[in-house]
Formats: sequence, structure tokens, C-alpha cells
Amino acid sequence: MITATWAKSDFRTMLVMASMLAAAGHEVVAAMPPRFAGLVATDGVTVSAVASDPVEHWRRHHLGGGPEARHWSAVFTGGAVADNFRALRPVVDDFKPDVIVRDGSDFASCLLAETFGLRQVVAPSGVSNRLDPADVLVALNEHRTRLGLRPAGDPYRVFGSGLIDFMPPAYSFRAHPARRMLFYRQPAIVDPADPSLTRWRPLLNSGRPLVMAALGTVVPEMAALRRAGGRIPERMAARYDASVLLQDIVTALAGLDCTALVATGGIPVTPPRGADVHVVEHFPQPALLPHARLFLTHGGYNSIREAVLAGVPMVVVPRFGDQPANAERVRRLGLGTSVPHPDAGTIEAAARRLLDDREVLGRARAARRAMLDLPPLETLPRDLERLTGS
Repeated sequence: MITATWAKSDFRTMLVMASMLAAAGHEVVAAMPPRFAGLVATDGVTVSAVASDPVEHWRRHHLGGGPEARHWSAVFTGGAVADNFRALRPVVDDFKPDVIVRDGSDFASCLLAETFGLRQVVAPSGVSNRLDPADVLVALNEHRTRLGLRPAGDPYRVFGSGLIDFMPPAYSFRAHPARRMLFYRQPAIVDPADPSLTRWRPLLNSGRPLVMAALGTVVPEMAALRRAGGRIPERMAARYDASVLLQDIVTALAGLDCTALVATGGIPVTPPRGADVHVVEHFPQPALLPHARLFLTHGGYNSIREAVLAGVPMVVVPRFGDQPANAERVRRLGLGTSVPHPDAGTIEAAARRLLDDREVLGRARAARRAMLDLPPLETLPRDLERLTGS
């Protein structure tokens, strides 16, 4: 059983695992919120779109005025755990999996594994990289008590039989590694909406360095919900509003000697007239990154892994959640720079520096080589078979 209950970007990675397990002859069910179900186009994978809507849990937390310092811990270990436990329990009862592979933020499946006596393996997700297992233990023990489960004493029990990391140990973004780590190379994610690079060839062959910019999936999804009349609290909407930042990015890139490609997620922005800045709603990020010289990113963990796999330096403009910590980790590793208080001027200056910095480029390529030395994800089915004795 594969589960991903929070982020679409995490779910795409989980689908790669699901397809590899199905191809190896295993029965696989993928559990997710209904809004993710359209991403599943994998033969041999049963869809169970029963998990609760993550946007509703964000909304509840903001309306409840959760303390800022513990914002993400409260969201991911709060009411969503109970809701998803109830939603996913019939799936486990019916499917009877031997092992649950869950994304790191899905703590309901952690409790389901305990309830049914199942093995669990934890896949990486950005927010879970930052959560302290001791804090999670307190929250989950409250859920265990309500569910009639025995409270746990070991904070690291939350990692089950092992924690997957797609980054090499020296480059890991985990603040609290598990006792048993399973390292695999970051998988190449294929975007079904862009099966080839034909549309993008003119930009790749412009003769100028390609600079790409994108802010992940959460911010555009929030903007789309507002455009569709979704009821998002103003405090929450302000946190995820990226219209000013995107406009600053296109203005900054217009001042550089480069070809720029900016994904807006449908948020309206206007490049300066005559600039070699191409604004699109979406581009196939994993496929295009190997052709880029520089990547401007919000610092989401999936985007960082894809940039490292491509060997591309990063300018990180963090927004929320784990992104500020990720940005600082990128800076400390020498893989790019962080711009925590961005405007057009600071973004342009940071990008200009990195375009001329051969040392950072060299470190980015060294990180890529270290990632390529990891075992491929195709070995996951065999490792799970050993784990379960099947």
C-alpha cells in the first residue's frame, strides 16, 4: 500500500515507487485525496481516492489561529491524522497489505501500520525532514490513546522499518535521521503532460544560458482555488500569495544575459517588453533542469532534489514551511544562495553572481555525481521483499 495525503509533488514520487512495485509483480494500492487521483495512470495500481482534503486542514488550522512557531507540526499531526485514519482503515482492512510505504507527512498510516501489525517504510517529504520525532511522539501518543493503541516510548518508532532518503548522506536535508536509512537515487519524474521537449527546443538552443524559475505546486494551487471562489482565510491567502514575488522574478531575469523560463501556475505576471523572459503556466521541470545553468526556486524539497540530480546551482527564495531551512542548507552546502527577503534587485544580484560562479557550478556537479552513485530506486521492490520475508 502506497500513501501520500498532503502534497501533489510527493504523490508523483510515490507513484514512481508504485509503478516499480507493480512492474515487479506486486499488488499495489495507492491511497490519496480525490484531487490527486487524476495523476494515476499506472497499470497494475489500484486507486483509492479516500484520503481527506489537505486544503481543508490548512484552512482549519489558520482559522484556529495555531501558534506560528509550531504551525507545520500542528497541521500534520493534528486533525488530519484522525480523519485519514478513519478514511484509510477500510482500505487496509480490505486490501490487507504486507507493507505500507507512506510519505513522511502521513502519520495516519503510521498508526494504521501499528493497528494492523504491518511493516511500514517512510518515504521522504520536505516538512517531515524538519519535524522533531520527540514532538511527533507527543502528538501521536494522544492519537494512540484515543484509538485504544498503546502509547509509544521511542520517538524513532515513527520511522517503522526504515526511512528512505533520495539525497546522499553528505547532502541530506534531514534534521533527524532515522536509525535505519534506505538511500536511493532521486528518480527521474516524467511529466505526462509534456512527453517530449519539442516545444522547448528554441529556448534550449538560444545560445544563451537557460535560467529557470518555479515556485512548486502548493502556491499555484492556492491561487487557483482563490480564482475559483474557494474560501481561503485572508491570513492563509497572504502567506501563499506569490504574485509580487513572481513579478519580481521576471523583472530580475530580464536584466540578465540569459534566456529565462518562468512557471507561474496561472498567476498573472508581465515580463518587461523586449526581454528574453518566457512566462508559461507550467513546464516539465525534471526534463528541462538538466539543460539549465541556474534554477530559481521556492526551496521545496522535491525541487531541490531535482536540481541536485541535474547538477544545477540554485537561487532559493523561501516562502513557508521547511523552505527557509532548505534554503539555508543549500547555502551551507555551497549549491547556491538564499534570498530570504527577495525583491527584483536582490534576486537579480544573486542570480548574476551565480551565473558567473564556476565554483558553485562545480559543487553542484559534484553533488550530482554523489547522487548518481546511490542505488537506483528500481532496487526498492527487492528491498521490500527482504523486509517482509516474501
